[in-house]
Amino acid sequence: MAFDWLFKLVSKLQVAVYRGTDGKYMASMRGMPVLLLTTVGRKTGQARTTPLMYIRDGESYVITASNNGRNKHPAWFYNLKASPQAEIALPSKRLQVTATFATTAEKERLWPVLIEQAPFFDGYRKKTSREIPMVVLSP
Repeated sequence: MAFDWLFKLVSKLQVAVYRGTDGKYMASMRGMPVLLLTTVGRKTGQARTTPLMYIRDGESYVITASNNGRNKHPAWFYNLKASPQAEIALPSKRLQVTATFATTAEKERLWPVLIEQAPFFDGYRKKTSREIPMVVLSP
């Protein structure tokens, strides 16, 4: 995409402000709560942090690999496939989590919850030919 560099810059700014204020600022986007997901890069072995919207499912946090409706999964998705151990930052809290990929039945239950809170995710689903995965992050 033509504006990938801008998206990356805004993401870096959001991560810096979120961390610098312990989640007091930049902890929501488009009416959705945001967490910071830190994974280990599958190619580099370096820590990679991405701000992501989420929904709750009991004690777990559910993130969606929509990649804004692009036809490829986001890098963090591949990082979690390679190493499902990660860290999330929430306002005033950090948790070690394990990622699992939502089954078809789980996704059938979780997708409507996501769409109720963030209808624009349905637009992402319509923009792409790929199946958009949902990832469950459990402490």
